Amino acid sequence: MTQQAHYNPGLVAPVVRFAPSPTGRIHIGNARTALLNYFFARKHGGAFILRFDDTDAERSTEEFALGIEVDLEWLGVAPDQKFRQSERFALYDAAARRLKEAGRLYPCYETPEELERKRRLQIARGAPPVYDRAALALTDAERAGFEAEGRKPHWRFRLEPEVVRWDDLIRGDSHIDCASLSDPVLVREDGSYLYTLPSVVDDIDAAVTHIIRGEDHVTNTAVQVQLFRALGAQAATHFAHHNLLVGADGQGLSKRTGALSIAGLRETGVESLAVAAMATLTGSSLAVQPVHSLPELAGLFDLSAISRTSARFDDSELHALSQRVLHGLSYDAVRDRLEAHDIVGFRAEPFWLAARGNLTRFSDIADWWSVIENDIVVTALPSDFRAAAIAALPQEPWDETTWSAWTQAVKETTGLKGKALFHPLRLALTGRESGPELAKLLPLIGRARTLARLSPP
Repeated sequence: MTQQAHYNPGLVAPVVRFAPSPTGRIHIGNARTALLNYFFARKHGGAFILRFDDTDAERSTEEFALGIEVDLEWLGVAPDQKFRQSERFALYDAAARRLKEAGRLYPCYETPEELERKRRLQIARGAPPVYDRAALALTDAERAGFEAEGRKPHWRFRLEPEVVRWDDLIRGDSHIDCASLSDPVLVREDGSYLYTLPSVVDDIDAAVTHIIRGEDHVTNTAVQVQLFRALGAQAATHFAHHNLLVGADGQGLSKRTGALSIAGLRETGVESLAVAAMATLTGSSLAVQPVHSLPELAGLFDLSAISRTSARFDDSELHALSQRVLHGLSYDAVRDRLEAHDIVGFRAEPFWLAARGNLTRFSDIADWWSVIENDIVVTALPSDFRAAAIAALPQEPWDETTWSAWTQAVKETTGLKGKALFHPLRLALTGRESGPELAKLLPLIGRARTLARLSPP
């Protein structure tokens, strides 16, 4: 069985990065990567960088970049530094020149159709579909001929035929035989960069020490380690490749389809702490559980708890968890959100503690506030019942013992008990079939409103 590597936080304060492409809104799978990096940095006193990989000028937009920042802020993820690759092309150009001068970046003139024919022929022969490096054998005259035809080269990074090994903080001892890989294209025919070169250049420039990302990037690790070295730098000290979240149908998540996007979840009223907990704890040995704060969740975090198998994510479980989170939030945790609904004053805290357990989503709180604050449509009590209830109604001040004392007095007068006693009073006081404990609501409604509701016009 593969043993997991261990990180000694006393060696160096980690620097990590989350590097989304602003070509769409992030989904819960992307949030998983962001949170794992963020928690790792916070746990070990390090720094978290937000880097926008926006070299794809055609698909990257300012709207998506700003949207991602909003999504991260809602989750509670606060970058220590942020930058955009579109502002750093001079660094990438310098690195490309250096690789060309060293003979590690070489021009290739095959068209996509020619490469596809080669690939199919290799497969038909039972050979692995690895680039044959034919471009390395081109003479100056042959290259000039291609240029005269109007062909522009794409540029490949020449891999050394070695086995690259690393101790993955999640997957344990890992290795990739670079002889089994095609030399990767780093620069397209139009001169634009693919992901790999800018990513490594930025990791070097920002002194990133830990690369924590999805397991779909495992093969990239060997290429990037060689690229680090070719640029005269040591590879990032540590790599960690986490399992990927898949939907309830077993299919991968895509930000282009909007599946489980953070923005969409926020709009449906899901609690951010529930999203963070599901994104972080799903697919680990830790139980998915409600948390009361992001620091509490960060305290549960441990890379060694992450499983090697894919993690199935069910949004119905997320909504159930969101309610459990909501029901456990303290008044201090929601004070600002209550103020946004004009729920303020000395009644705000007892009201929250009374109503929170009945909320499906936070926005429901406004409806319950209206029950104690505003005129509402209620169900009139039978005349005998109403008279007995009014006669037994205690004088103020009221507290949580008032409901019990009042209903006991009504019971003794009417002979009613159980549901026959409590349900009509609930309908008369709240206009609702069910809801928070009336022992807690009654002092908030107050005697004047209670009398008004017991005697509707």
